[in-house]
Amino acid sequence: MSSTTTQPLSADQRATPRVPWQVKYLLLALIWGSSFLLMKVGLRTMAPLQISALRIFAGTVTLLALLGLTGGRLPTQRRVWGHLAVSGVFLTALPFSLFALGEERVSSALAGIGNATTPLAAVFFALVLLPSDRLSPRKLAAVLIGFAGVVVIMQPWESVGRPDLLGFGMTLVAGACYGLGWTYNRRFLAGADLGGLSMPTALLLVGSALMVPVLLGWWVLHRDAYAAPWSGHPAPDGAGGLIPLLSILVLGVVGTGLAYMLQFDVVRAAGATVSTTVTYLIPVVSVVLGVAVLAEHLAWPQLVGALVVLVSAVVIGLPPRRRNGDTRGRSSRR
Repeated sequence: MSSTTTQPLSADQRATPRVPWQVKYLLLALIWGSSFLLMKVGLRTMAPLQISALRIFAGTVTLLALLGLTGGRLPTQRRVWGHLAVSGVFLTALPFSLFALGEERVSSALAGIGNATTPLAAVFFALVLLPSDRLSPRKLAAVLIGFAGVVVIMQPWESVGRPDLLGFGMTLVAGACYGLGWTYNRRFLAGADLGGLSMPTALLLVGSALMVPVLLGWWVLHRDAYAAPWSGHPAPDGAGGLIPLLSILVLGVVGTGLAYMLQFDVVRAAGATVSTTVTYLIPVVSVVLGVAVLAEHLAWPQLVGALVVLVSAVVIGLPPRRRNGDTRGRSSRR
């Protein structure tokens, strides 16, 4: 067993990447913002747990293939895999399943809005798991203002047309899971990152292992409706199941496998707190796609809320201010 498995990344490993993290950040917003549209299409012929399992399996296969092609390696220490098992619950199996379950009851646009609870949850769990961590008043205010923008998008003052409470609640909990998962990773796995595809591949491997018994257990309870765990049901409009299946495969390969590779790159370059602010851009993408593709309604509060969210995300991503007399120019990532 190599002793380097738990060592922090070296200066060479942290060298400036070819693609700036800001570009990867925007790609993540586009990829994950479109994931809610793909899940909604997949629900035409698949059950929610089938969708979450298939996307994790497809993402795992994708990263395993890339890991093999690049000559990468997986972590070897049991302690690391133990912490990855916890991360796998909150970063893959649970949120993916809750989002798919929630989209049975709410629109893809509202599901994307639920995802915006991630930065708020990250701030809360950082106070619990990282007592030495402190956020500047400016960034904390930006997080709260960003959440206010999400509330504006949701239009809670309307007495008619409010989202289904259970469905939207599932998406809120799913978004909070990401905040907990990334904070947990920062607390227990920061020094175990081998760089490259190592950690995202290991995380999805754990997620796949978690989803196997979940999927089989679900199927045992629904054998009268599904001939096999991978069997779908007829689409309501009588159309075939190829498009929903392809949608979930794209969600798995691009929206899960490649997206987690990009997410780990952003976390390494900009820090966990900044990386979670990508969820402020996700609702904008999900709402636009919901309106353009699924004919979901977009009113003026969504436009105003989207602008607030974008401004807040920019403020949160700004580098910390230097203190007087600080000549070292440190940039603490939080």
